[in-house]
Amino acid sequence: MSDFITAIAKTVQFDRKQAGLSQKQLADYAGVGKTVVFDIEHAKSTVRLQSLLKVLHVLNIKLLIKTPLSYTETEHETG
Repeated sequence: MSDFITAIAKTVQFDRKQAGLSQKQLADYAGVGKTVVFDIEHAKSTVRLQSLLKVLHVLNIKLLIKTPLSYTETEHETG
C-alpha cells in the first residue's frame, strides 16, 4: 500500500510543478487548504479521500480501479 501512496505523492508533486503551480495555488483551485497539498505530496496517511480527489481533479489525474469482480450500477440500484 505504501508504494501506491508514494506513487500518488510523487505524481501530484510532479504534475503540480509541470503546471507551474505552487502548493497554495493548487490548494486554492481545489478548494482545500495548503496543508492538504503538502500532506498529499509527503504521503501522509491523514489526507481525506474527498480532498485527494479534489486535488487530482484539478491536475486532471485519473485513478483506475481494477477488480476481478464485475460491478455495474444497475446491479446495485434500489427502488
